[in-house]
Amino acid sequence: MANGRTVQSADTTIGSRQLAALLPPALLARPGYRALADAVRTLILDGRIALHVRLPAERELAEAIGAGRATVTGAYDLLRESGYARSRRGAGTWTDLPDGHRPVGAHALLGAGGYSADQDPGTDLAIAAMGAPDGALTEALAWAAARLPEAARTPGYHPFGLPALRTAVADRFTRRGLPTRPEQILVTAGAQQAFALTVSLLCRAGDRIVTESPTYANALDALRHARVRTGSIAVSDTGWDMEIAESTLRQTVPRLAYVIPDFHNPTGALMPPEQRLRLLSATRRTGTWLVVDETIADIALDVPAPAPLASLAPPGGADHVVTLGSLSKTHWGGLRVGWVRATAKVITELASVRAAADMTGSVLDQLVALPLLEGLERVLPERLAELRVRRGALVRALRRYTPEWSWRLPPGGLSLWVDLGEPVSSALSERAAAAGVHIGRGARFGVDPGTFEHRLRIPYTLPADRLDEAVRRLATAFHEGVPLTPAVRRPHWVA
Repeated sequence: MANGRTVQSADTTIGSRQLAALLPPALLARPGYRALADAVRTLILDGRIALHVRLPAERELAEAIGAGRATVTGAYDLLRESGYARSRRGAGTWTDLPDGHRPVGAHALLGAGGYSADQDPGTDLAIAAMGAPDGALTEALAWAAARLPEAARTPGYHPFGLPALRTAVADRFTRRGLPTRPEQILVTAGAQQAFALTVSLLCRAGDRIVTESPTYANALDALRHARVRTGSIAVSDTGWDMEIAESTLRQTVPRLAYVIPDFHNPTGALMPPEQRLRLLSATRRTGTWLVVDETIADIALDVPAPAPLASLAPPGGADHVVTLGSLSKTHWGGLRVGWVRATAKVITELASVRAAADMTGSVLDQLVALPLLEGLERVLPERLAELRVRRGALVRALRRYTPEWSWRLPPGGLSLWVDLGEPVSSALSERAAAAGVHIGRGARFGVDPGTFEHRLRIPYTLPADRLDEAVRRLATAFHEGVPLTPAVRRPHWVA
């Protein structure tokens, strides 16, 4: 259990207190069966309650939330009727999904390609990534094809990664100011696998983990599956409050802290050097592993790309830092190549954990990645220029169609963290999907349930004309028809 918020794995039970902790406070103040059913449905769609989990008995949940049993009975009936729950005689009520629906976490991966041939995929704003750069991927494939016959004469198992690619990744860290040897690099199937392996090695179920809030939604999924206890450090549009961060680390002494200091996902904030030094020092004092996600570090649009956070530490002062990266944002998400940078000892242990899952990575993918990584400085300026154009197009569309929304222009990254002005993100996301625009609701990025319902993450990775049309449809969904239902009720203040 994670402070009452751990999502259970399939075919297990979620306790009544756990479920009560996930429900919005406004619902607990005035429970109603329709509101309760809607809240549970939202938790299922957000992935905060896993599928095929047994819900609490009606009497237990009624006592936990201070409602009558009839309220829970009515809510469970509605969930069953709408396909979000099923019952087995003598076994209880279990979470489910109606045909044609996916939880938000799965949609983030399946939205662009998980549709049948007769379906219109619409416009997918749930994924913040560009297509592959013109020409570069073709050239890399040709380069790899010429070298594949030689590689094919070997068994093809490289649990640490191709030696040439490990060297190239290490050399790039060194050029960026962090001296690195190839034995400090593990090549992975993307940064997500790198993070999951790191958590698997360094943490056990029940360990206390600190992450930013909001943060990368798929990282939260990995932590929930690891069954750790999750605490948070707030990140606002203006960045981190380091005094609160230091206090949180000092009071909770977490096993691991996960941060995205470079063009933070989703806010776009960039952590200043002095705050990086304080974070390094604070985590070292508490004996906390510091996992730094550099996936977006190269997407520097208005400022120079930052040096690796670990490079700011004195000699020997960054042994507790694990740095993650990948080619997904600079090049292409379909090329599943990422890496971990840590001490040689940690890398060896990570390789052992990784071998139990997939033994080794794709040699072909790594061969393709090698010229792409070595030619990054040649390709990146054009990619960044295109992103600036697309960011400008998104800003113009938002100003034209939704002038009441607000945002802070980030100095880098791939998206805007938009404030809708009212907590209707989930309702808007569902209505927009019906109009052909798929977008991740703000709650997907929050550590705590019910947070960021007034936010949307809107990537600017699509061409300008598609961004304009997507925002127009979002605006139509926001402005027209039946008013959107707020996910939380705000108090009316009288002064």
